[in-house]
Amino acid sequence: MGLYDIPIRTLAGEESSLAPYRGRALLLVNVASRCGLTPQYAGLEALHERYGERAFAVLGFPCNQFMGQEPGSPAEIAAFCSATYAVTFPLFEKIDVNGRDRHPLYQELTRIPDGDGVAGDVAWNFEKFLVSPEGRVVARFRPQVEPDDPALVEAVESQLAS
Repeated sequence: MGLYDIPIRTLAGEESSLAPYRGRALLLVNVASRCGLTPQYAGLEALHERYGERAFAVLGFPCNQFMGQEPGSPAEIAAFCSATYAVTFPLFEKIDVNGRDRHPLYQELTRIPDGDGVAGDVAWNFEKFLVSPEGRVVARFRPQVEPDDPALVEAVESQLAS
């Protein structure tokens, strides 16, 4: 099963998948509202806006697995992201990214190693996976890598339509 075929729900609870994003470069990020890295929402939104016209999208996946830093309901998450960071990129259902209940999407993503060659569990909130327009995971960036980090920006640009 490819990434585009894995069922997932939107933050509003509607059945979905990544299929509507086929042909776009994607940055998939597990997000949280009460984390020291939460200000990365601003940089993620800036990337989404900067490259959206060039077949790119940031997709957020709330996760409460790291010290309970995403405890909110879907409505609370949506309100926080909108009011605090003016987030317009799509948010999906709150999921587990590690462990026995790891979402199937993250079962696929976590097989990919980071720049140091390390695959496996997501380290913390705001880990980033870059997916090519063809649906291949082409890069993994650990949580401390900011959205405006030159290596991340270069990797995104390498996947964009001219």
